Amino acid sequence: MRTEDLKLYLVTHRYDDSELDFLAKITAACESGVTMVQLREKHLKTRDYYALAQKVKYITDQYHIPLMIDDRVDICLAVDAAGVHIGDDELPVAVTRQLLGPDKLLGVSTKTLATATAAAAAGADYLGVGAIFPTPTKPDSPVLSLEALKNIAESVPIPVVAIGGVKESNLDIFKNTGIAGVAMVSDIMQAPDTAQKVRAVNAKLKEVL
Repeated sequence: MRTEDLKLYLVTHRYDDSELDFLAKITAACESGVTMVQLREKHLKTRDYYALAQKVKYITDQYHIPLMIDDRVDICLAVDAAGVHIGDDELPVAVTRQLLGPDKLLGVSTKTLATATAAAAAGADYLGVGAIFPTPTKPDSPVLSLEALKNIAESVPIPVVAIGGVKESNLDIFKNTGIAGVAMVSDIMQAPDTAQKVRAVNAKLKEVL
């Protein structure tokens, strides 16, 4: 994988948007500079998830942006997405890698150096490390210190993305942490102007990463 694809990593959330508005936001984000998209749907039935993933992949393909599927290896393979991203409560990393095969990307969310090291050894291509800030997306996730984030980024042989409550307003703290990029949800998906927000975040990231 290309490390630069992780710079501005959009994790989707539909909130109260219609499907049309949701897809329009993804299109605007892709046009404006996000470098990877992760489709995250926790409550859709399999057929509906598959149908939505096809529509999102059509968009990401137009902009040559990798599409990651949250948790669901079957959906990833069914739509030929770039890969899958799993949490620490999903299938073991090695099992997920075996199911995906060698040619798909595998991202893993981790919170400790031990689990980060183990994930890298088991076949992960990159890590999502956090939560760095409190986040309503995962309200029970403990907040990770910046020092712990830096330690993981320096210690594992694969790229690290900071996740959890990351916003344009708090990007400065990631200077000199060694991360490859940041994952964002609400700051982009709930922005009044998606394109303007993505451009602003990218401008800030040029100063930070």
